[in-house]
Amino acid sequence: MRLALICRPFVFHGGVETATAGLLRELVRQGHAVDLITTRGQPAVPGVTVRVLVVPPQPSLARLLAFGLAARWATRSRPYDVVQSHERCLWQDIYRAGEGTHRGYLAAMGRSWAKVDPYHRTVMLLEQRIFSLRWAREIVAISHLGKSEIERLYATPPERVTVVYNGVDLHRFHPDNREKLGALGREELGLAGEAWAVLFVGSGFERKGLGPLLEGLALMQDSRARLVVAGKGSTERYQSLSARLGISDRVVWVGPRADVERLYALADAVALPARYEPFGNVHLEALASGVPVLSSAAAGGAELIREGENGVVAAEVTGVAIGRLLDRLRDSDPGRLREQARATACRFTHAAQVEGLRQLYRRVSRNMDVH
Repeated sequence: MRLALICRPFVFHGGVETATAGLLRELVRQGHAVDLITTRGQPAVPGVTVRVLVVPPQPSLARLLAFGLAARWATRSRPYDVVQSHERCLWQDIYRAGEGTHRGYLAAMGRSWAKVDPYHRTVMLLEQRIFSLRWAREIVAISHLGKSEIERLYATPPERVTVVYNGVDLHRFHPDNREKLGALGREELGLAGEAWAVLFVGSGFERKGLGPLLEGLALMQDSRARLVVAGKGSTERYQSLSARLGISDRVVWVGPRADVERLYALADAVALPARYEPFGNVHLEALASGVPVLSSAAAGGAELIREGENGVVAAEVTGVAIGRLLDRLRDSDPGRLREQARATACRFTHAAQVEGLRQLYRRVSRNMDVH
């Protein structure tokens, strides 16, 4: 099958980037001919033809529209069986709503004022055209939470929104890393052997709930608990909050890391108390590494969490609620949590992801011989 996949440039670390790279590798492994349609800055992807769109470095609104027009031209210029887009474009056979909905994001973040901004209005217009199936034939949601949101906000017919979970690299993210790398990683970060280490991974600190997590850490009964924060973004506001809470000496800031598997190896728990998160690949990476997860109910990845078995779910994102749940994880049997975490993740391979997509490829393909 000849597939066009449209997405922004990505490198090979970070949640979204890792998920896309893994999907592309599996598509190639299964024998599909894949063209990656993107813009400048995309590294080579083995086995994939990279088509670079020339989009001038214009202001965000103009760039958004220019990308959509260029992608439309690129997909019409060659005989693809299926066009799959991870971006909001002017046409695609399949739109993968990896970022959820812009309308839902603005509401969750309390930014209703942004609806009058030309950029946000344009994004929501594109979104409305896609989810109303004018500019797409099928929609992929990456969680049931995301599917429900799309159907609720845009009245998309349920039968046209298919849930296909992301996959995870079960070799890179493995419980054995704990024995191989865990002690060394703790030593590098100055974590005492008896410290109970909570890991936060991700950029977009406000959206992913870093503030309430710091408040929860301060309320934990175990003062030996430590928080490791990894991700890109300004930390000044959160370092100030740590100081006000009296926990500056209990928080380690490591910035963005490409070797995030080393961080999972040293962690006793991973926390992602997000305010808005369509899925959250951190859930899968942590579980695959044998690390239990504290999630919020506002994250699609919470659908993988079985309360008390492989993690816990916060119904509300407050410091008090998070502190209590961290205490609960701290007092649980670590061996059982790790075992159940890994068992959960093993179902979510990239091969399983491609199998889910293949059902849609058959439905929309222009080539009747696609299998």
